[in-house]
Amino acid sequence: MKAHIQRVTRAEVRVDGARVSGIERGMVVLLGVLKGDDASCALRLAERVSKLRLFEDESDRMRHAATEVGARCLVVSQITLAWDGGSGNRPSFERAAEPETARELCHRFVQALRERGVGMEEGVFGARMEVELVNSGPVTFLLEEVPASTPRSET
Repeated sequence: MKAHIQRVTRAEVRVDGARVSGIERGMVVLLGVLKGDDASCALRLAERVSKLRLFEDESDRMRHAATEVGARCLVVSQITLAWDGGSGNRPSFERAAEPETARELCHRFVQALRERGVGMEEGVFGARMEVELVNSGPVTFLLEEVPASTPRSET
């Protein structure tokens, strides 16, 4: 499971031109679910994201997690994080989890963040979305969790 995390001053998601969700200060998590990912991946990734210190203190050092500063999180499922470029120019998404599995694990990730006190908004799973955001910093992190049974070298 992969997460592309951006600290933002604002972000919103639109589907068919209509705003479906949005946040002010917080983080956008673009979430990709890969074949073999399981609930333990979602839980571990949510734990890491909930504790990620990407918000600044009074001395401009990133020392605070979202829950410490009242920041919110906007989670958007993104199959393209599972891409495999191989040796060609056409992306393949064969590494992506099946849609129902991906939907379930995205939901579990969001629920786990809520359980940890993170204020949440979501995109619409499987929809063609327009995601607008203003990256603050810019601050961007890439996190990945693999099933506990998978050695890190295989990812």
